[in-house]
Amino acid sequence: MEKCVIETKGLTKRYGSVTPLDRMDLRIREGEWVSVMGPSGSGKTTLLNILSFLDVPTEGEYRLAGVDVSTLSEKERVVARREKIGLIFQQFHLIPYLTALENVMLAQYYHSLSDAGEAGAMLEMVGLGHRAGHLPSQLSGGEQQRVCIARALINDPVLILADEPTGSLDQENEGVVMDLFKKLHARGHTLVVVTHDVDVGRMAERRIVLSHGHMVSPHPTLGAEEQYTDELLELLEKNQEAGGREGAADGALPPFGGLTQPLLHRMEQEGLVAVSGGRVALTETGAEAARERVRRHRLAEALFMGVLDQGPNQGQEAACQFEHLLSPSMADGICAFLRHPKTCPHGKPIPPGRCCGNASRES
Repeated sequence: MEKCVIETKGLTKRYGSVTPLDRMDLRIREGEWVSVMGPSGSGKTTLLNILSFLDVPTEGEYRLAGVDVSTLSEKERVVARREKIGLIFQQFHLIPYLTALENVMLAQYYHSLSDAGEAGAMLEMVGLGHRAGHLPSQLSGGEQQRVCIARALINDPVLILADEPTGSLDQENEGVVMDLFKKLHARGHTLVVVTHDVDVGRMAERRIVLSHGHMVSPHPTLGAEEQYTDELLELLEKNQEAGGREGAADGALPPFGGLTQPLLHRMEQEGLVAVSGGRVALTETGAEAARERVRRHRLAEALFMGVLDQGPNQGQEAACQFEHLLSPSMADGICAFLRHPKTCPHGKPIPPGRCCGNASRES
């Protein structure tokens, strides 16, 4: 029988007439990586606060590793959060006058005893052994976030909760941090990551999408296999864009709740991918299909963020859902309406379509 780290039944939070979390039933098994997504006001922060004991539900039940949290006193909740939960924040929350090593040791101090050797080994694990003596102001954003990860892991928590862990990072540092998350997941850690970033959300084993305090299907118009096929093609195309021409390591692809291997087998039979030596690469047919999917997504971003003036978070989420509704003719129509743009709002190239022809493609 699978062991659940998180189990909620009818979890509800009310603030007067506002209900940011409404009768949520949720199970997250040991070792699972779950992303929590949804627009602003959907209940993501409220859920994270309750899961981390920073808030208490108005109604419903929350069990952490089998323990009913409602039976714990305030002091016991503080102890449980300190001993069982590792928190990673977008804003880092490092003590500015302590070194990276001392910031990690501080978490040990509040848990039990500080151990410089263990703290140093944890910084080595996140690739910062050589920066142990530096203050936060001497570290880059990506390095500060890695100190936060080391701090969250130092007491061997049952659950790791991350709130927008890449929200303040550039693309390069986002990649470094997400590689760390992949390693943590491979080692059996249970991860719950709140994010607005669609690409970060896709790396998880499972996605939970919230709307007005309820869990919803991320793309209700598509079956899971069609949705994940689209996403695998996009990920492989983006990997090739970034220079990975030899393909992606099978183990680096998201497990999609166990669907990845059957999907890869089906995609190989359909001539979309070639699998060899533990690596997956797009075929010519697959590359064409992947470019079309990437084109749809980036055109949708250009529409929502450039024309409809939605912010980067909401615009990206809307584009992720809208792209799956676009037929080739609809995508061509949007492309023509936008005057055949060369790049999306993030500066990434939009592959040209048949509609572009000899049209003047403007930035």
